[in-house]
Amino acid sequence: MHRIALIATAAALCAGLTGFAVLEHAADTAPPSASTAAAGPQPNTAGTPLSIDAVVDKLQANLRVQPSDASSWAQLGSAYVEQARLNVDPTLYPKSEAALRRSLKLQPQHNTAALTGLAGLANARHQFAQARTWADKAIADDPYAWAPYGALNDALTQLGDDQAAQDAVQHMLNLHPSTASFTRASYTLELHGRTADAQLALQRALEDATTPADQAFCQHYLGELAFNTGHPRQALDHYRTALALDPTYTASVAGAARAEAALGQTAQALTDYQRAIDRVPQPQYVLEYGELLQALGHTSQARTQYGVLQAEQKLFAANGVVDDLNLGQYQADHGDPRLAVTLLTAEWNRRHSVLVADALSWALHRAGRDTDALPLAHQANRLGWRDALLRYHRAVIEQSLGDDRAARTDLTGALAANPAFSPLFAPDARARLAALQGQR
Repeated sequence: MHRIALIATAAALCAGLTGFAVLEHAADTAPPSASTAAAGPQPNTAGTPLSIDAVVDKLQANLRVQPSDASSWAQLGSAYVEQARLNVDPTLYPKSEAALRRSLKLQPQHNTAALTGLAGLANARHQFAQARTWADKAIADDPYAWAPYGALNDALTQLGDDQAAQDAVQHMLNLHPSTASFTRASYTLELHGRTADAQLALQRALEDATTPADQAFCQHYLGELAFNTGHPRQALDHYRTALALDPTYTASVAGAARAEAALGQTAQALTDYQRAIDRVPQPQYVLEYGELLQALGHTSQARTQYGVLQAEQKLFAANGVVDDLNLGQYQADHGDPRLAVTLLTAEWNRRHSVLVADALSWALHRAGRDTDALPLAHQANRLGWRDALLRYHRAVIEQSLGDDRAARTDLTGALAANPAFSPLFAPDARARLAALQGQR
């Protein structure tokens, strides 16, 4: 058993989530769905009731008057990253980098904001090793600044350095218990199967949220947690609450579509997916919409969505985003599994996160290499994450290798965690389990 930091009790969590205690975990447990955001939940960081577009406009106006203001250049660079995230516009990343490096050129020393901004930009581009380096520089520049620890936690989580990631979020909590730190703590807790504590962390984040946008953000991730633990009706309530707080919060439109599909409200789910994509063509929404269309037998419409997804991947790559994980996941299920193995092997060589382990194991299975896939499937399940899709993936690999008992256990666990985890794969999980139970 390995010792890793985690929250001691729910009471400690409600008191401020300070003092991650000790969690012991076995090597045989479970992680998150392939659609989870790369760095986990991150609230609106603009820190103002102004929209992010208004923030950018204001900073640009200030810099036209004071072009030597290093602080404003750093703020603008980070604002571009947030704007790119909300609008799914990777063409803003080069502008962000130019602004942040301009800030550092104007103020090479004691410029924690620019260093932190470069860490955030590297995370957004999935350049997680670079993000760790920039975050470490920011912390060395000012050990009492809390924001660099958030960027460091995001990077380390994706690199698979679990203990260091938890240490980073602990430092962030110690320095600044807030919506930003509690939401990261909730993601860490969920990764380790502590869903009740993760929910408490999000509730605490909601208590600390001071703007409708941040309150909507917290409600959305309460919805995500509810959906991932098999409660789509509760999830839908959270998504709708988020939209009542902030009607522009597109993530909750897509979340509502996911929950509606799970509840059998198919027509409304299709409408909401299209509405979300019309607003912001986030690759995750496009893929989910395509898979729902495919599950419903609308093959040509599904292919159209997959074509949109491939075009988006090219746009991201052209703007410095390293996204072999998402592209590999897509290729494994809807394209060329051998290409998926190539892409995901390269990603695994860069970082050993549970998400990459799962994706590569599944690609290897789809390419007919189950013996190679199984050890990685166990790696994917090492933290205790109660994710149905990852448990399903391992079950299929186990069944392919003739281990029906292990497959039956994992299929049961997947469907217990979330019976509607995927419109494509949940029905297959039920069919496989029924067949295996009939063999007893």
